[in-house]
Amino acid sequence: MNIIVSGSLAYDRIMDFPGYFAEHILPEKIHMLNLSFAVNGLKEKFGGTAGNIAYALSLMGESPEISATIGHDYHRYFEWLVKNGISTKSIKIVEEELTAGAYITTDRSDNQITGFNPGAMKFSAGLDFNRLDPEENLVIVSPGNLEDMIQYPQACKAKGIKYIFDPGQQIPRLSGADLLQAIEGCWILITNDYELDLVINKTGVSKGNLLKKTRAIIVTLGDMGSQILTPSEEMGIPAAKARTVEDPTGAGDSYRGGLVGGLVRGLPIEQAARMGSVCASFSVECYGTQDYRFTPEEFEARFKRCYD
Repeated sequence: MNIIVSGSLAYDRIMDFPGYFAEHILPEKIHMLNLSFAVNGLKEKFGGTAGNIAYALSLMGESPEISATIGHDYHRYFEWLVKNGISTKSIKIVEEELTAGAYITTDRSDNQITGFNPGAMKFSAGLDFNRLDPEENLVIVSPGNLEDMIQYPQACKAKGIKYIFDPGQQIPRLSGADLLQAIEGCWILITNDYELDLVINKTGVSKGNLLKKTRAIIVTLGDMGSQILTPSEEMGIPAAKARTVEDPTGAGDSYRGGLVGGLVRGLPIEQAARMGSVCASFSVECYGTQDYRFTPEEFEARFKRCYD
């Protein structure tokens, strides 16, 4: 099955703060914050939700296609994607903009502060749905251009294409009506626990009623694993244990890649979620969102160790 990943492409500038953010924030002064954090250097990595998910899928043996926009500084990113067997044919180059950039600072408790310049992401990628066979394509709508996040679910439903809705960081910018429109009819809604609360508060629709609009909701819970919610049951999926945790950035995207890799193989959703957890466990062992690797044998060995 052809997997199309809609979302963002970005250059991540990742920084480590050797202390704790909380020690520098005075509760009585939060109305007038003026903070400066000295970090232990900066590393630039390939990132963005679409890039991260597609990279994880490539490690799972898939050949995903990205639908996103990228700036005039695209050359290094395209070389990286092609090297990893990821199609660039549906990526639109916006010559007058830089590629989106995320500036991520992580403290010793793995708390993160992120600044994000959307750059080329301000423009729609304009995926041509007329060329997509509903029987042969799966679309993942992850955080990216708002117009695409609203229109792609509509186009999928009109064409009868199965899609996964992953609103993530863009939930605050989407209206309740837009969220409900996208959730209605999606195959799976995937969020973390905080994001699910945001969806419920913004739409005014309870978790039980959201489950009447989608086949399943998957809620990621960090090192506590994930939860699968369906109209008939709830299943907890324990986290796969990593050897060490170097950087949590992008672990959720890796989970999504592993999950979808299992789903397109026709595996039950709980088995696919375990695959997502194993993929995420490799991700956190490396600094950066697309720097980890594993062989099929290494993946299988960890899966058996964690879940058999």
